[in-house]
Amino acid sequence: MTIPSIELNNGTLIPQVGLGVYQISGDDNTRQAVSAALKMGYRHIDTAHAYQNERGVGQAVATSGIERKDIWITSKLWPHEYGKDLTQIAIDKMLDRLNTPYLDLLLLHQQVGDYMGAWQAMEAAVRSGKVRAIGLSNFDGARLDEVLRQATIKPAIMQVELHPYFQQNDLKEILAPYGTKLESWYPLGHGDPQLLNETLFSELAKKYHKSNAQIILRWHTQVGHIVFPKTTNPAHMSDNIALFDFELTDLEMAKIAALDCNKRYFNVPLEQQAAQFMAWHPED
Repeated sequence: MTIPSIELNNGTLIPQVGLGVYQISGDDNTRQAVSAALKMGYRHIDTAHAYQNERGVGQAVATSGIERKDIWITSKLWPHEYGKDLTQIAIDKMLDRLNTPYLDLLLLHQQVGDYMGAWQAMEAAVRSGKVRAIGLSNFDGARLDEVLRQATIKPAIMQVELHPYFQQNDLKEILAPYGTKLESWYPLGHGDPQLLNETLFSELAKKYHKSNAQIILRWHTQVGHIVFPKTTNPAHMSDNIALFDFELTDLEMAKIAALDCNKRYFNVPLEQQAAQFMAWHPED
């Protein structure tokens, strides 16, 4: 299976579909899932310090027999690691956990803490070759504006909740001048049965001989989103990249666009996020 790539604003190419390892518990389980994905043709793995499974990702990549340059690895810094000096140390620890000389993409995971100090350290990591591309996760409003205004290296990626019920069109307009691409977590709407079983998706699934989930993922790819559904199920893993042997029509894409109702599944207020995220420190 050949997975297409998208060019980022720094010229690097990221595989458009990957495997997310959020909530895959433990390094052994992660290693097994990533190894299976790589054998199927995946070349993009999305992890984070907060997921506590980076070592499992690194083990799978190291034993895959695939050249490191052919596998895209994304990870994310947690807020307690933000700050110019702290972030420099945290990046080195991350590279050690992943057993890799560089990261393809490094993100700030949450919009709390000294994120501007962290961004300066990430820019330095790009210049030193430790990181190829940098970006943000879950930033919006004034905090996003601050990064965009002050950053010397503009974010290559913004990773946010993004699905047919919450299509982030306002955010896309803000980021368009910077060439920042959107990555989706909750690409299937947190598994919401109402979304998954929309009549439109069921009709299209029947027409194209695909599952409803595959129709949604195909919509993401045609819009230009980058997705990395999490699964440890080999059948689902295979289905999630079987998206490129059919194409939705312009009319079908327009009908899916009309489903946007500004419904998001993560609704924790920023003040509560700050208290929770700053209080918890994932282990090294």
